[in-house]
Amino acid sequence: MPTGLVGVAAALHPGTPIPSALQNISLKHLGTEIQNTMYNICGNKQAQGIGHGLPVEDSSQSGGPQREEQPSSPDPSAPGKEPADSPKPTPKSSLTANLIQKAKRQSNTFPLFPEGLTRHRTSQEKVVALEQQVLMLTKDLKSQKELVKILHKALEAAQQEKRASSAYLMAAGDKDRLELVRHKVRQIAELSRQVEALEQERASLAQTASLWEQQAQELQQQVQELQQQVQLLMDKNQVKQQIICKLCDKVTQDFMNPSSHSPLPPDAASRDFLSQQEKMEQLKDDMEAYRTQNRFLNSEIHQVTKIWRKVAEKEKALLMKCAYLQAKSCQVESKYLAGLRRLQEAMGDEASKCSELLRQLIQEALQWEASESAADSVRLSPISEYDEYGFLTVPDYEVEDLKLLAKIQVLEVRSHHLLAHEERPLRERWAALGELAPSTELKQLLRAGVPREHRPRVWRWLVHLRVQHLQVPGHYQKLLSRGQACEHPAARQIELDLNRTFPNNKHFTCPTSNFPDKLRRVLLAFSWQNPTIGYCQGLNRLAAIALLILEEEESAFWCLVAIVETILPSDYYSKTLTASQVDQRVLQDLLSEKMPRLMAHLGQHHVDLSLITFNWFLVVFADSLISDILLRVWDAFLYEGTKVVFRYALAIFKYNEEEILRLQDGLEIYQYLRFFTKTIGNSRKLMSIAFNDMNPFRMKQLQQLRTAHRERLEAELRELERLKAEYLETQAFRGRAVPEGCGSEDEGEGEVEA
Repeated sequence: MPTGLVGVAAALHPGTPIPSALQNISLKHLGTEIQNTMYNICGNKQAQGIGHGLPVEDSSQSGGPQREEQPSSPDPSAPGKEPADSPKPTPKSSLTANLIQKAKRQSNTFPLFPEGLTRHRTSQEKVVALEQQVLMLTKDLKSQKELVKILHKALEAAQQEKRASSAYLMAAGDKDRLELVRHKVRQIAELSRQVEALEQERASLAQTASLWEQQAQELQQQVQELQQQVQLLMDKNQVKQQIICKLCDKVTQDFMNPSSHSPLPPDAASRDFLSQQEKMEQLKDDMEAYRTQNRFLNSEIHQVTKIWRKVAEKEKALLMKCAYLQAKSCQVESKYLAGLRRLQEAMGDEASKCSELLRQLIQEALQWEASESAADSVRLSPISEYDEYGFLTVPDYEVEDLKLLAKIQVLEVRSHHLLAHEERPLRERWAALGELAPSTELKQLLRAGVPREHRPRVWRWLVHLRVQHLQVPGHYQKLLSRGQACEHPAARQIELDLNRTFPNNKHFTCPTSNFPDKLRRVLLAFSWQNPTIGYCQGLNRLAAIALLILEEEESAFWCLVAIVETILPSDYYSKTLTASQVDQRVLQDLLSEKMPRLMAHLGQHHVDLSLITFNWFLVVFADSLISDILLRVWDAFLYEGTKVVFRYALAIFKYNEEEILRLQDGLEIYQYLRFFTKTIGNSRKLMSIAFNDMNPFRMKQLQQLRTAHRERLEAELRELERLKAEYLETQAFRGRAVPEGCGSEDEGEGEVEA
């Protein structure tokens, strides 16, 4: 106790720190150590109570206040030994008895006050003393609970050590003991790893805490800045309030003393005041009138809006109904024309009168649309003379039968467009599709077709997916600059093919259109990009389709690069067109497998399908299908590759298989195959045949067929080259002999000179 402290100050001074009860505990004599620890704790607690001046009352005495003697604690120099005059208890019984005695002593301990001090202390001081005693007991209880937990853990560790020692001692030989030691080493290693993991976690938590501290400091700085701004605003507000108060005081003074500031006489001032009041009343009346009128107009506008909405809904319903009826009318008219054509084919040259009647009916049916469109002021059909991409909806055929077929085709396409509400779920799925990524869902959507409003974005993504390893910024402009510096050998052929590109599309036939110039630049750039190909007829159509959809020259150029250099085989557009010829042979094998009846029928009439289908593969159906179906084919082709071309080629023959089987003449079959692709108007049916009816269609099978036919074709080409070389050698050996009786050119010239 420091000197100079007496009375209350000495009582409130903190005692000497109590050493921890768990220091220097020996696990070999756990019971004795626990007993000594309990004696130390109890003795220290009692010493603390005596040091604070709190007397203890023993329940076993007669009731007078009496100081409780401190129990004798064991000698710390000899742990585990009891005094000589008391019997040596077992560790368990000593610990239990000690705990019970301490609990009784603490439960019977209450603060007692001497008689001299009781007169001067009030009841409030007693309550405070009791609260302090309760707080001390609560802390004591908490410390006892923590001690019990620590002792439980120590006991568990001792038991584990005891079990390990027993197992080690009970081991039969050195080998078993060595295995136990190894097991302990493994446990130590595992614990070391756990410690390292915990250290890493602690380091990460410390780093996170530092980051949080930095953020907290930044937030504190922001809060301080905001507080400064608020203080500035409050100062400004206070200044403004002071100014307002001064102005109010000034106005009040002017109102209370008008004579000091008004040079007018009292009568003039009163008249002026009355006139201003009258004007204010008039303005109030006008304002009220305007409010009434505004409420009336608002109600009228609300009624008119309701009527307009009802009329708009009725108009929309009527337009949908008219479109549906027009679609049905187109379907009925197409069936009517098809019936007339079949009747005309069935009759032949038998009855001239009936033939004349049929001819008249067909002519009237062909002229009916023009008269109807002239009389109809509302165009419900989205199909006009040209479609949305500039292609003619009715191809201009010279043969009368082909004109009739073209009319039937247009009616079918028009009915399909008028019933476009069937495509609404597909449009909704495309609209809900966010960022594009390769997936099965995207594959199915591309097979079903991309809506017109989404097609440019989707095609740009598909092209980038193919040529992202080739694209270099500014590469297209460099190719154009190179073409301006010197003329490419293929420039003349490109110029000739420009005027032959899609003669049925207004964008390439109109003199004022800029599409031909764009197409010229794209083809010239590609001829410099790929010198091995340069330019091949058919590339102009591929580039033209890309221009119609993407509209930008550079995007169309990279689309052409993607098709020629990444999707189609490398020698598809070479001088020998080797890969194109191979695909024709592969197609005939697939037709024989999928449609044996059709191939037998064509073989019976000696029809060579490659004369028809070679151009399909070379330009990916650009000249064969109507624009709506063509672009659906390209949607899937740009994503899946050449397998889509084979699928649709097979589907086209399957779509018209029965019509071809009815033809019994080779010339008629050739004539029908020349234009029969233009008669296909049901894109859903064609797509279902291509991707459902043609299954299974494995790419592995396609590659095997391509490899086999390429080997045969290359062998044939080598044989042809050998025969050509032999012929040239023979001609060179024989020389150019002049038959007898024929004069040579040299002789003729000599005679003329003579």
